[in-house]
Amino acid sequence: MSDRQAQIADFLRDAGWQNAKRASLAGDASARRYDRLTRPEHPFCAVLMDAPPEQGEDIRPFLKIARFLLNAGFSAPKLYAQNEQNGLILMEDLGDSLFARVCADSSQLEPKLYEAAVDALTALHATPPPPDLPPYSLDVYEREACLLTDWYLPAATGIATPTALRAEFVSLIRDACAGLVSDQTVCVLRDYHAENLLWLPDRKGHARVGQLDFQDALLGHPSYDLVSLLEDARRDTTVDLQASMIAWYLDGSDLDPAAFRQAYATLGAQRNLKIIGIFVRLCRRDGKTSYVDLIPRVWAHLQNDLRHPSLHALKIFMDRHVPAPEPAILARIAAGDA
Repeated sequence: MSDRQAQIADFLRDAGWQNAKRASLAGDASARRYDRLTRPEHPFCAVLMDAPPEQGEDIRPFLKIARFLLNAGFSAPKLYAQNEQNGLILMEDLGDSLFARVCADSSQLEPKLYEAAVDALTALHATPPPPDLPPYSLDVYEREACLLTDWYLPAATGIATPTALRAEFVSLIRDACAGLVSDQTVCVLRDYHAENLLWLPDRKGHARVGQLDFQDALLGHPSYDLVSLLEDARRDTTVDLQASMIAWYLDGSDLDPAAFRQAYATLGAQRNLKIIGIFVRLCRRDGKTSYVDLIPRVWAHLQNDLRHPSLHALKIFMDRHVPAPEPAILARIAAGDA
C-alpha cells in the first residue's frame, strides 16, 4: 500500500467509512480525483475527494465556498469529514443527474433546467459574498487571457509569440476589462456550466441546482457565471436559449441591460480566450489530448463575443494575428508538433 493509500485508509477509518466500496467517478482538468463510496448498511452514498497537496492541490478554498453556499441555502455537497493537511474530503453524494446528462436524455427539460440555473445565479448574486473573497482583478483578467498568446498561438503558428505582439494583446485585454473592475460585487463561481450542475428536482427553489467545482471562486462581475453557463465549452447551446436566458436573468435584476450585455460580451471573450489556451496547455503539458476537440466550439463562442462594438479593436487583432482552429492546426496541436 502506498503512502497516499494509507492516508486515505486512515481518513476513511476515522470517518467510519473504512468498509465502504469505492468506485471511481469522472475527474476534471485538475489533479483531483473522486470516488463514490457505498456501504451496504446505509441507504446513502458519499464522495471522497482526493486532492494531493504535493501536486499543488489545496482543499481550503473548496471548504470555504462549500460552507458559504450551504449556509446560504444552496445545494453544495454537505461536508462529512475533511483533512486539510492531506487534501481529503468526505462529502455528500449529490447523484448523477448532471444538467448535461439530463438535457441529453430529455431535451424538453432544457429550458426548465437553465431557468433554474439562472434563478440560482440570481439568488447567489443577492447573497452577500464572503467578506475576504479575492477580487477578479485586472491582473487576473490579463494573466488568464494571455494563455491564448502563451499556449494556443505558438502551437497554432509553430513560433513563439513575439514580445511586441503579446504586449499589444495585453493592452487590448486591459482596455476591454478596465471598466469592469469597479463592478466586482458578487461571488463568481467561475465554472458554472452543465457538467458542474446537478438537477435535484425533489428540492425547492434554488436548492434544486446542485453545485460542484466552485473552489476557484472570486469576487467578480454578475455576468461572468451567466457567460460560463451559456457559452459552454462542452455542450452546444442555441442562440435562442442564450438570448432567452440572458433576458430571464435581466428580468430578475435591476441592472442596465446595455451595460450588462457589454460586460457579458467582454467577459465571454476573456473567458473563451483563457479556455482555448488552457485546452492547449492540457494537451501539450499534461497529455490530455481530448480537450483539443473542444476548441472549435469555444472559438465559435469567442467570435460571437467579438461582434460587440466595444470589442472591435480586439477583433481586428484576432483576425490579423491569431489563426482559426482549422483541422490541420488542431492536428498539429494534438500531435505536439512545433
